[in-house]
Amino acid sequence: MHPIRKKRLTIVLFLLVGLSVAVALTTYALRQNINLFYDPSQILAGEAPVEVRIRAGGMVEEGSVMRDPASLKVEFRVTDFNASVPVEYVGILPDLFAEGQGIVAMGRLNNEGRFVADQVLAKHDENYMPPEVSDALEKASRNQSKAASESAEPVTY
Repeated sequence: MHPIRKKRLTIVLFLLVGLSVAVALTTYALRQNINLFYDPSQILAGEAPVEVRIRAGGMVEEGSVMRDPASLKVEFRVTDFNASVPVEYVGILPDLFAEGQGIVAMGRLNNEGRFVADQVLAKHDENYMPPEVSDALEKASRNQSKAASESAEPVTY
C-alpha cells in the first residue's frame, strides 16, 4: 500500500472511532436524563420501572393529603380516576398545591409501589393542566365510559 493512502486510511479510521465514541457518550448521557411520564394506571399495571427517575402525574385525591407536623414530610395520593398511587414527598410544596388539583411529581417508584418524589410541580392557574396529565385523565375517562357502555344491558322494545 502506498504510504499516502496508508496515512489517509489511518486518519479516516481515527475519525470514525472518535465519532463513534462521541455518539456513544452523547446517547448514554441523554438516556440517563430522560424522565418518562407515567399515569397512576400505568404505574399500578407495572409499566413504570422501579428505582428509575420518572414523572408521575394526575389529580391529588381528595382527603388524601397527610402532613407530618414534626417535619416537611407530606404523603398524598395521585389519581387518574381509575387508579391511585401513594406519593411521599419531603420538602416545601408549591403554593398552588391542593386536593383536587393537577400535579406532576418527579422521583422514583420504590419496591413497595410507593412513589418517592423529589420534586412536585403544581399547575400555575385554573386554566392550565400539564399536557401529560390532561392526556392521562382524558384516556382514563374514555376507558371508564367504554367499560360502562360494554357492561350496560341492551334495552329491547
